[in-house]
Amino acid sequence: MHYLESVMYSWTDVSRTHKIRNGIYQRNGRLISLLTDFGRINPCYPDFHGETSDTISYTGSGRRGDQKLDARNRALLDAVDTEISVPLFNKLAPGKWEFLGFWRVTEGRYVLEENQSRMVWKFTLNKDT
Repeated sequence: MHYLESVMYSWTDVSRTHKIRNGIYQRNGRLISLLTDFGRINPCYPDFHGETSDTISYTGSGRRGDQKLDARNRALLDAVDTEISVPLFNKLAPGKWEFLGFWRVTEGRYVLEENQSRMVWKFTLNKDT
């Protein structure tokens, strides 16, 4: 499916590409696509834009306790070296999604999330232009 920015999509539309409800969709270790809501709906994933709207700090997989280097987080970390770009969808409300374009994972780091008192994977995403 060809997605356009600034268009509202249903979950049915998004799920043609992103086939699971988890934020990180990977298959056989290869990153396929990403979801976010910028922490508005799921505060345990407080993604945010960096200095510009072309950079996002993306929180890895795992809601409680220290995040692990599971298959989803490993796929994001491995994507740093491959320089692939993947589609990113933003959940605005139940059943309402926007396509934010294609993004590359440029950095991954394991850091203390002080608000939640836990270790999390933080990934830097840069928009493909």
